[in-house]
Amino acid sequence: MTDRAPAPMHVMAGALLDARGRVLLAQRPPGKHLAGCWEFPGGKLEPGEAPLDALARELHEELGIEADPADAMPLIRVPWAYGARGLLLDAWRIDRWRGTPAPLDGQALRWCAPMQVDPAELAPADRAILQALRLPSRYLITPAEAEPADAGACFERLRRAIKGGERLLQLRLPNWPVDDVRALAARLLPLARAYDAQLLLNADVEGARALGANVGVHLKATQFAALAERPLPWRQPVGASCHDAAQLAQATRVGVDFATLSPLAATASHPGATPLGWDRFGALAAQSALPVYALGGVGPADAAAVRRAGGQGVAGIRAFW
Repeated sequence: MTDRAPAPMHVMAGALLDARGRVLLAQRPPGKHLAGCWEFPGGKLEPGEAPLDALARELHEELGIEADPADAMPLIRVPWAYGARGLLLDAWRIDRWRGTPAPLDGQALRWCAPMQVDPAELAPADRAILQALRLPSRYLITPAEAEPADAGACFERLRRAIKGGERLLQLRLPNWPVDDVRALAARLLPLARAYDAQLLLNADVEGARALGANVGVHLKATQFAALAERPLPWRQPVGASCHDAAQLAQATRVGVDFATLSPLAATASHPGATPLGWDRFGALAAQSALPVYALGGVGPADAAAVRRAGGQGVAGIRAFW
């Protein structure tokens, strides 16, 4: 006889958003695993039950509401393990339901703007759901060939992008002195805070620490490979550059908010790199417990295809500017 690990428990979660854009969170009651942590409401499938039917049932039993499975939109699937027991947390966004959510299981409930939720208060597996709600479908990266003499034009380009609706931007300027990149971020910071945009410095953890909220860091693979924990507080975003399953797993252990996965397709900038292709990208995204952006050979028009493949959206450089 051979010992087999039990199949992961399939757990459905609903991200209910009201007309004001607030999301509903429930607190795990005393006596339960992870008591006191906040989570997205839902529960496990019964034998033979369809996933969306299970979600509708759980929301009715826990909150007393009627949600139509046809109105639910896939958000993220999070493979996770608490000790020896694995689970697949299958999260769907729900914008419409009938009734008023009530704490039928005696749990505390609260409505919060997603950007105001402290991820540290959430059950660990639920943090990826929050990040998937917060993160946009586009992640812009500055062109690497920009020179310090282009500082004025670079600021104006980024200012227009933020005012035009871009909410996630990486300052990757390898030809610039570190202090000049930090100065550019500091100049953009009031605008970023006014528009709820997030600026990420490339590899510069100390610079992000000094600048504070709305400024984070995008880590290189060699950086997060050497880390044992998240390098910034939860209020500052942390991304990671990944190329395979091992790097995605390490990024998850470190506690980053999202990853880029590249290259999806052939690129002129890295002609020797082997493209992942759509099938491999989808398989890696499904194994990851993080929101994943496709990078390399993709542009804004590919965002919907990336979502269908299980990714968060598209990241890019030239195609976005």
